Amino acid sequence: MNKRAFLVVMDSVGIGGAPDAADFGDAGANTLGHIAQACAAGLADVGRAGLLQVPHLMGLGLGQAMELADAGASFDAVTPAGRWGAATEVSRGKDTPSGHWELAGVPVPWEWSYFPDTTPAFPPDLVAEVCRLAGTDGILGNCHASGVPIITAHCEAHLRTGWPICYTSADSVFQIAAHEEAFGLERLIALCEALAPYLHARKVGRVIARPFTGVCGDFKRTANRRDFAMDPPGPTLLDWVQDAGRATHAVGKIGDIFSGRGIGTLHKGKSDADLFEVLLGLQDSAEEGSLTFANFVEFDSLYGHPRDVAGYARALEWFDARVAVFLAGMRPGDLAIFTADHGNDPTWRGTEHTRERVPVLCAGVGAGAIGHCAFVDVAASVAAHLGVTAHGPGRSFL
Repeated sequence: MNKRAFLVVMDSVGIGGAPDAADFGDAGANTLGHIAQACAAGLADVGRAGLLQVPHLMGLGLGQAMELADAGASFDAVTPAGRWGAATEVSRGKDTPSGHWELAGVPVPWEWSYFPDTTPAFPPDLVAEVCRLAGTDGILGNCHASGVPIITAHCEAHLRTGWPICYTSADSVFQIAAHEEAFGLERLIALCEALAPYLHARKVGRVIARPFTGVCGDFKRTANRRDFAMDPPGPTLLDWVQDAGRATHAVGKIGDIFSGRGIGTLHKGKSDADLFEVLLGLQDSAEEGSLTFANFVEFDSLYGHPRDVAGYARALEWFDARVAVFLAGMRPGDLAIFTADHGNDPTWRGTEHTRERVPVLCAGVGAGAIGHCAFVDVAASVAAHLGVTAHGPGRSFL
């Protein structure tokens, strides 16, 4: 009963090679591989220099996982001290809920709804519902966009009219940006929460509140983002562990992604740096038999979507250094799995997620190849380690 599990999602750190990538327009995308290539070519020397340095993840088998995922990749990998593999998703999406739910044992059985890449993007009845709930005469944006450019384009009009800035992406998502003071943070969150059931009924996966502060030309998106996601389509790993009478800890976005289901204690932070300190604290304090499920979002939000290759490389190197601290603090009986939910290749066209395989790197359970596996196998393996019953389709690779 002294076994514990730590499932850590490096948001968007894909490794290419998804067999259905072409169906999503992503044939050839490889987040980690292309970052490594850019670093080797001297194209990511902003705040860092030279080859991508992630020795502790490589020591768990990251290089081997990258070569396995993408047959065209080649890396000077060390002999791994961990267990490694490459996982393939089956859900028809490349978004956050699909990836996390499937890692937790539950593939998405439906097709998500998406908004057309047109202007306007949203149907009149949806616009009318947003206006009714917000108490405004209109909305701004109404298109596909990335967060910073859409706020830049509409900041002045937002502050002048009070209309919310509404936008979407290639994901099944509806996002609303608004000024924390001028519009009101509580008002923005209440608007998104009230709108969510309306959109969830249409199989739109998430409604996201995107608050910002400051003045036009010098604004900043804040850490008060809130995601209102659909409920998972069935009991997940978090439910399996909690139903077995064990403790569950959610770090970062996990609480929002799973709509609070199966979560005993929620731990938030204002940055990935804060969240890693939370993770290290849970390494000291988490109960025997417990599951800690963590998401580190800044790879995706700060560097993947803005297509910042050097920033992404810096984040990976920072994270790898913190992984070294985590690995040094592991106890006998601990399992740590480092994985991802999708890709977001910063060298790719556009600003959206990319369909890719993801690494599965295990510490605390010996060394060796897992090989190709499914996302759902991650949940089955965690359940097997903790000795709880798995109810999903996955098979343990431990």
